[in-house]
Amino acid sequence: MRTDSSSGTLPAREHLPAAAAGTPVLDVVIPVFNEEKDLQPCVLRLHEHLKRTFPYAFRITVADNASTDTTPRVAARLAAEIPEVRSFRLEQKGRGRALRTVWSASDAPVLAYMDVDLSTDLNALLPLVAPLISGHSDLAIGSRLARSSRVVRGAKREFISRTYNLILRGSLQARFSDAQCGFKAIRRDVARILLPLIEDTGWFFDTEMLVLAERAGLRIHEVPVDWVDDPDSTVHIVRTATDDLKGVLRVGKALTTGSLPLDRLTRPFGDDPRDRDIKDVPKGLARQLVGFCVVGGMSTLFYLVLYSAFRGFAGSQIANALALLVSAVANTAANRRLTFGVRGRGGAVRHQAQGLVVFGIGLALTSGSLAALDAATSDPGHSTELAVLIAANLAATVLRFLLFRAWVFPDQHDEPAYSATSMSSPSPSPTSTSSSSSSVGASHTPNSPVYQAYTAGSTRNTGATSPYADATHNNSPYSTDQFRAGEVADRTWGDPTTRLQPVRPHDSQDPRNPR
Repeated sequence: MRTDSSSGTLPAREHLPAAAAGTPVLDVVIPVFNEEKDLQPCVLRLHEHLKRTFPYAFRITVADNASTDTTPRVAARLAAEIPEVRSFRLEQKGRGRALRTVWSASDAPVLAYMDVDLSTDLNALLPLVAPLISGHSDLAIGSRLARSSRVVRGAKREFISRTYNLILRGSLQARFSDAQCGFKAIRRDVARILLPLIEDTGWFFDTEMLVLAERAGLRIHEVPVDWVDDPDSTVHIVRTATDDLKGVLRVGKALTTGSLPLDRLTRPFGDDPRDRDIKDVPKGLARQLVGFCVVGGMSTLFYLVLYSAFRGFAGSQIANALALLVSAVANTAANRRLTFGVRGRGGAVRHQAQGLVVFGIGLALTSGSLAALDAATSDPGHSTELAVLIAANLAATVLRFLLFRAWVFPDQHDEPAYSATSMSSPSPSPTSTSSSSSSVGASHTPNSPVYQAYTAGSTRNTGATSPYADATHNNSPYSTDQFRAGEVADRTWGDPTTRLQPVRPHDSQDPRNPR
């Protein structure tokens, strides 16, 4: 997706190394609220599965968001007994808030989450995160609606789930199959830029994350899962569905107005290092041609309707000029937004002025065609006039596309773009950090209780220096407060996943795994 701001902030994906000193490759977050009965069996089962099957270092983080029962004590006890388990406490409710807070503070290059009821078969966990580790994909989701999935649940929940996904496909043009399955993963370098753009803090968090990622052109991997419904689920279906529909309207409006800087998530052309030296690669030619043809077809119908209406009280030349003028303005606006993906009001007047020049060329072609028809016959029929105009408009359409692509909406190669090296800057600038902190609320500083609790557990259990004590994370702009779309200032992040080299089988090995 193209906007008025610069693009190319994400580097090419690369295979993550098999292990690093004291740092897990995978951090699985379990968001919980009053789950004192299910939490311990869930963590023990997940931990046993990962120890037995997962070939990389891992961490399990229990994200307790404002539980009022004994869930915090259960989580603390598990963190004290199991080295790979951490406990994270938030004083506000909201699954989205819990995920954003923990993911923003985590040092693992792959971040995942799953529901505490473990409705999803754990055998899908490695297929879920493998494409992220290998560098193939940016996000991964479990899908209960894939053809090969096996799902056991009631007809009511099945109907609600399928209806919700149909709404997403119809309103937001979503192509992923299952938005609300509690089984997802994301690469940390993507999360660093994507999370501040997500406004929701509740159940719609998943959907908003996927819609924005898909619109930005990120690669989403889907894994068919075996899933058994939890009959004791505490989710309030009606309230959740209402909040989700409000979220759909909000995100749809933001995408329509172009207020989301999704070009910050643009990947470079190709993930092979050799592709990074390729210059001036045409971007989205096939998609632009399809969009231009659709807009052109609608504009032609609009033009013919206008011409027929104007022809009732004016001559052919005047009717043609008026119809072409009105349809040209609408055509330029539609191509600007839909075909070439230009968002916002910046440059709109200039684009319309250039579009009028293109209109003048089309007017010359169509007027010349009508003049030639009048010269050939003294009283041409209305159907003959329309046939001549259609042929002339087809010729003008080809020329219009070339002028739009090369002159009116050219690729902005001369604008400064964020390079892969800019992503490896050690820390954000003090100015941008301070301004961000003031706009989004309290950040995770070393003095915050949440920060201290999380880093203390990390240092105690791994024996390594906490990564959160580094200056890179001292000024983290993320907080548990609600982020507003488009409020995050441009900045660079110190992110080890952007500097990783391809891994070979003999490079490193998990010391816990004798294989």
